Amino acid sequence: MSTRATIHKALLNIANMDTHYYNEHNLTIALHPSETHERLMARVVAFILNASDNLAFCKGIDEDDQPDLWEKDYDGTIKLWIDLGQVDEKRIKKACISSEQVIIYTYQQNMATPWFKKVEGNLHKFKNLSIIHLNMEEEIEKLADRSINLQCNISDEELTLISSNETMIIHQEKWK
Repeated sequence: MSTRATIHKALLNIANMDTHYYNEHNLTIALHPSETHERLMARVVAFILNASDNLAFCKGIDEDDQPDLWEKDYDGTIKLWIDLGQVDEKRIKKACISSEQVIIYTYQQNMATPWFKKVEGNLHKFKNLSIIHLNMEEEIEKLADRSINLQCNISDEELTLISSNETMIIHQEKWK
């Protein structure tokens, strides 16, 4: 018997002063049984930082041919491919060929830094690739309720998440 995904609902009120994007998003997000709450929140943060009407979560952690999130044009063209974690070079190459823009968000410093040092030398050929490290507090998991309600403010590439009980600041470090 397989374990089923846990469904989380998220209401995100996004105010991005850097891009002048202001909107509210109601999302349904599946937490895969092998996924941590930290990774779930990293996906939510990636959504917030790139929010648009066409940005969507993909099928899940088990899908090799899809990213964590993507933005597709109306004709099916992949405009933005977003992956999380330590992505292997083969997948990076596939993403960069398949999409106009690729962003990889890393979020665990102790794992992300050695990974980046290992792959950094081979990434210069991918002109449409950005790698951004999210400095998230370990307490980010506190926001991963089954019903997430966040005010999300972005200014000077700094994200402030405000819930009824918590306020957290997430800094972005552009590695590539």
